[in-house]
Amino acid sequence: MLKLYTVHGDLLRQAKREKRSLSEKELSCLWILTPSCSARILNRFGATTQESENWVEGVYFLPESLKGAIVVINQLPVIEDTLWLRVLGKGRTQKQAVEELVQLSERSSRWHQLLEILASWRKNIEVKDNVSEEDRELIMNLSPAYLKQREEWRQEGLQEGLQEGLQEGSLQGQRLMVASLLEGRFGSLDEELSGLIAAIMELPLTERTELLLNLSNASREDLLARFGRGLN
Repeated sequence: MLKLYTVHGDLLRQAKREKRSLSEKELSCLWILTPSCSARILNRFGATTQESENWVEGVYFLPESLKGAIVVINQLPVIEDTLWLRVLGKGRTQKQAVEELVQLSERSSRWHQLLEILASWRKNIEVKDNVSEEDRELIMNLSPAYLKQREEWRQEGLQEGLQEGLQEGSLQGQRLMVASLLEGRFGSLDEELSGLIAAIMELPLTERTELLLNLSNASREDLLARFGRGLN
């Protein structure tokens, strides 16, 4: 509330310097976000809902002269429009919101930025010197977002490395890269798998890059069936 009144004071002084009046609509409103809040505390602050203006459950407005509202995150409806706030909750509320975010990010690019923010948040907490019990819970809740984003970071890095390596590297360097990726996928290279390297190198650059980027989805049998005819 002190922060709110400081802002109001600055606005009033500016209006005075400009010799103009300041309407109440120009005064900022304070939005207080809290993971949870008891009915007793809400009553003591005189916070009430405003159903007439179609505000969702969990949003409580202070008396008009206080210019503020309390958003109780664990009371918000589980809908896409509240996801941005629910990921800031705690416990089950946050865990459910993060899992929902991961699913939505697979269908829409709208959520990729939030996913990356949460993944970075989790990564920063994990490297702290003193990790509290609350931090550990947060790490667990944010893990699905981190794992999802880490895979995207890995794919982006792999794609960038492949494109640079395949376009700029020497022929021998490109062969070594192909061999390394095959070995990483299948553990070791026997005679049959080693024979695939030359066949893969004969592919056009775009087709070769696409094949190597999707190597994790290819089986040994798939590759041998595709290129095996040229190995005999």
